Amino acid sequence: MSEVGEAVLDQREGAVARVTLNRPEKRNALNEALINGLKSSLRRASDDALVRVVVISGAGNDFCSGADLASLQKIADGSVAENMADARSLMELFVLMRQIKVPVVAAVRGKALAGGCGLASACDIVLASAEAQFGYPEVKIGFVPAMVMAILRRNVSEKRAFELITRGEQISAAEAKQIGLVNQVFPEEEFDSAVTAYVNGFTTVSKSAVALTKTLLYQMDGMSFGDALQTGVEVNVIARMSEDCQEGIARFLKRT
Repeated sequence: MSEVGEAVLDQREGAVARVTLNRPEKRNALNEALINGLKSSLRRASDDALVRVVVISGAGNDFCSGADLASLQKIADGSVAENMADARSLMELFVLMRQIKVPVVAAVRGKALAGGCGLASACDIVLASAEAQFGYPEVKIGFVPAMVMAILRRNVSEKRAFELITRGEQISAAEAKQIGLVNQVFPEEEFDSAVTAYVNGFTTVSKSAVALTKTLLYQMDGMSFGDALQTGVEVNVIARMSEDCQEGIARFLKRT
């Protein structure tokens, strides 16, 4: 296991890149070091030809509790320019999570709140312990999870998004799954093994096909139906010409 700063731990398990938020004494609260560490880990995983999937988890009892007290004080004391730079840094992380070609999976134990809930929902897939809790309590201190809203609005219905952001209440993993914020919920006592089994599924499928699928899925945001279909035609052709597809077709025809 390598350290990307002290705030983030970076480990490879075969084709799985495991990234751990490593501030358990602060409930893995977001700060500049943690955000920068996440960016470094994601770029490292993206550049590694052997990596098929990235798993982000939190050390200790919680996934991530949002911004820490020092970061909140920095927001309160900062100028417009300083707050703009700070917000852009988090935006860069969210964009990077969509840009890298492999799936990014959040493995959520305990609480994922405020920016921590945003971090989880920014991942391509969210796996949660049955005891996990999710929420956006920013409204209680007069703050707006503005960047996260762009992601949340694409994950859940408009009315659910409005309810989550304006009431600031926590919801269970089961409810988060019901509304589309979470993909799968596993029993706490089986969580580690269930997550491992789930993410290992990405090692049995085509890396290039998954990369093209991820890019196309997010590229379609905001496209008209016709433009989305035309882009689909272009990606379809690229996929057909890929080495993975050519080999896959050959294997299928040989079996039949």
